[in-house]
Amino acid sequence: MADAGSTRSPHTEPAGTPPEVRLHTADVTSTPSLSDREVPDYRLRFILLVLAAASCVIVSFIVGRFSIGISDAVLILLSPIAHFVMSVDLPILGDIIHILLTPVLPVMETWDDAMYSVVFNIRLPRILAAFLVGAALSTAGAAYQGMFQNPLVSPDILGASAGAGFGAALAIYFYLGTGAITILAFAGGLVAVGTAYAVSRLTRGNPTLGMVLAGILVGSLFSASTSYIKLVADTNDQLPAITYWLMGSLAGATMEDVYFAGVVIIIGLIPLYLLRWRMNVLTLGEDEAKSMGINTHLLRLIVILCATLVTAVAVSISGIIGWVGLVIPHFCRMIFGYDYRRVIPAAVIMGGGFLLLVDDFARTIATTEVPLGILTSFVGAPIFAYLLMMGGRRS
Repeated sequence: MADAGSTRSPHTEPAGTPPEVRLHTADVTSTPSLSDREVPDYRLRFILLVLAAASCVIVSFIVGRFSIGISDAVLILLSPIAHFVMSVDLPILGDIIHILLTPVLPVMETWDDAMYSVVFNIRLPRILAAFLVGAALSTAGAAYQGMFQNPLVSPDILGASAGAGFGAALAIYFYLGTGAITILAFAGGLVAVGTAYAVSRLTRGNPTLGMVLAGILVGSLFSASTSYIKLVADTNDQLPAITYWLMGSLAGATMEDVYFAGVVIIIGLIPLYLLRWRMNVLTLGEDEAKSMGINTHLLRLIVILCATLVTAVAVSISGIIGWVGLVIPHFCRMIFGYDYRRVIPAAVIMGGGFLLLVDDFARTIATTEVPLGILTSFVGAPIFAYLLMMGGRRS
C-alpha cells in the first residue's frame, strides 16, 4: 500500500514544520509578485501638482478688490522684458529680430499706471512671499517629522515661532520700524532654537526626546515674554500691531522682504533637497542608519538647522501661520508615498500653492483682510481631524 505521505500536494509542508514557517509559506504563495502590482505614476502626479501651483499663481494675480484681467496681468509682467529686448541694438539682425518679436512681446501699453502699480508693487511681492513662506513651512514640517519620526511634529516644535514672535513684539514695542521687525523676528527664532539645542545637550537619555522637550520649554518662555510685552505695550497702537502681527499676514510684503527671505529660504532648502535620500535611511531607525555608515548626529543637526533657518525667516516676514507645516506633509505622503526623494519637492510646490490660495481668500472674503493664521486654522484643523479618523480606520 502506498504511503499516505506520498499523496501530499506540492505546497504541503512536512509535519514538523513550525506554524510560523507554514504561515509564511502560505503568504508567499498567495501574495502577488511586485510585477503584478500597479505602481503609481508619480511623474504624472508631479506634473499635475506643478500645473495646479501655476494656476494658483495666475489666479492670485487677477483676484482682489482691484479687478485685473488675465491678459492685462500677463502683458504687464512681460512689459519689462519687451522693453529690454527692444532696446538692445544688434548691428546686423537687430531690425529683423525686433519685427519678429513685436507680435510676441508687444510694447504697446494697454493699461494705466494704477494697474501697473497694483501688479508690480502689491501683488507680485505678495505672491512671491506667500509661495516662499508656504514652501518653507511645509518643507520644514516634513523634515522635522522625518527627523523626530513623529507625524504630529510641526515647524514650531523647537520654539522658532515663539522666538520670532518675541523678537517682532520687541521691535514693535520700541518703534524700530518694519525692517527691524523682520530682522529681530528672524534673530529671535534662531536664538530660541539655539537655546533649545543647548539645553537638550545638557540632558541625559534620548537626545531626540530631550530636544523636543527643550523646545517646548523654550517656546513657553518666549511666549510668556511676548505676553508680558503685550501687557505693558500701549493699547492704542502697539498692542494692536503686535496682536495683528502674531496672527500672520502678508499685507505689507515688499520686494525687499522677498529678496531677504528668498535668499535664506533657498540656502536652507538646497541641503534638505540634497540630503533627502539620507532622510529615508534615518527613518528606518538609529541603528540601521549607523550600520549603513551615516553619521546620524551630524545629519540630524544639519537637517534641523536648515529647517529652523527657513522657518525663522518665513515667520519673520509673515508672522505666525500655523497648520501649514503640519498638514501639507501628510498630503504629500498620501499622494507621493513615504519616499523623501519625492516628499521634499512635493512639499515645496504644494505648500507654496496652498498658502497662495489661503492668501487669496484672506484678501477677498471680507471687507477687511483676514489674518492668515485664522484661515489656516479653520482649514487645517478639520482636514487634520479627517486624516486622523482615516488613519484610525485603516489601523
